[in-house]
Amino acid sequence: QVRLVEFGGWPVLAGGSLTRTCATAGLARPCMYWFRGTPGHVLEGRELVAQLATAIRNAPPTYTGAAQGRFVVSYDYATKTFYLKMNNLQPEDTYMYYCAADGREDCTTRPDYWGHGTQVTVAS
Repeated sequence: QVRLVEFGGWPVLAGGSLTRTCATAGLARPCMYWFRGTPGHVLEGRELVAQLATAIRNAPPTYTGAAQGRFVVSYDYATKTFYLKMNNLQPEDTYMYYCAADGREDCTTRPDYWGHGTQVTVAS
């Protein structure tokens, strides 16, 4: 059974940092993603933040939009945990953040599995 369990959402002040954690189970070497969106947002409306092909050791992550230069993703192969370190957070980064995964090794940007999402709120 595939599970994606997320941790690490709490309010933060503008300019601060926050690390999101996604513990995975039931997947071999998936492509992992972080998305963000408003609560209840349909899947197609969620914004891709970053992706990482875990099947390729030391593969460079891909970042999009506002994540570039401020966010860093990493994957712990021993614990199969996916991380999102967000730096210099701004109020416009206030969203629900979702961990997601493909059920295959290559990255499709249309993941098969989703975490429950947690709210990140950045106060000015």
